[in-house]
Amino acid sequence: MKITFLGTGTSQGVPMIGCECEVCKSTDPKDKRLRTSILISSGDKNIVVDTGPDFRQQMLRENVKTLEAVVFTHEHKDHIAGMDDIRAYNYLQRRDMDLYATQNVQEALKRDFFYAFNNSTYPGVPKAVLHTIKHGQSFELAGLSFLPFEVMHFKLPVTAFRIGDFSYITDANFISEESKKIIRGSKLIVLNALRKESHVSHYTLDEAVDLMKEFAPEQGYFVHMSHQIGKHEEVNKSLPENIRLAYDGLTLVI
Repeated sequence: MKITFLGTGTSQGVPMIGCECEVCKSTDPKDKRLRTSILISSGDKNIVVDTGPDFRQQMLRENVKTLEAVVFTHEHKDHIAGMDDIRAYNYLQRRDMDLYATQNVQEALKRDFFYAFNNSTYPGVPKAVLHTIKHGQSFELAGLSFLPFEVMHFKLPVTAFRIGDFSYITDANFISEESKKIIRGSKLIVLNALRKESHVSHYTLDEAVDLMKEFAPEQGYFVHMSHQIGKHEEVNKSLPENIRLAYDGLTLVI
């Protein structure tokens, strides 16, 4: 299984519009962050987790010619806004796209992209088949077993995933003991870390580090970072050796 970080930034991306801070003005490519999403590749099959506003740009950058399915974590715009661009794969693959989402996310997709789900015969609308995710119930994609489980993003349930030895958690600031049991034993963990200061719905850098130490993976990476976290290279120097900030385009094999 290969994991490619399509984007590692928070909802406004980095640089942020109009900002003159040292991170937003940095010339280091690792300080340029599109909205958070990953590509999972298994053999010749590709799966995307979340279609944010940068989905089209990310697919072009990684030259993704085929896409098996999209899996969604939650319904916030920075995770669903690019869904319309699955149309390209409808054309290329001559089939409807499989979308995996909880009922809450399905309702948001049907609201925001009503024209894709109202039996419209208008040419060119995205075509999709919805599959319902239920926390604690595994499903198979591209020969991989996805185990969805719940984490909390303030008061909003978000779906995280355990896929073999890999756990993926974005947009969270609380993980129950039941969900922690699912994460434990993962060799690779990806977790959100928004910034250094406290936040109502995201883990801070220190909170995320503490969680990584609790889970003790072989390797941990942080995503969903804002410009307030600091420069990539400077922050990495402050982290334990097995924990790093992810960056756009980073590829891992597990």
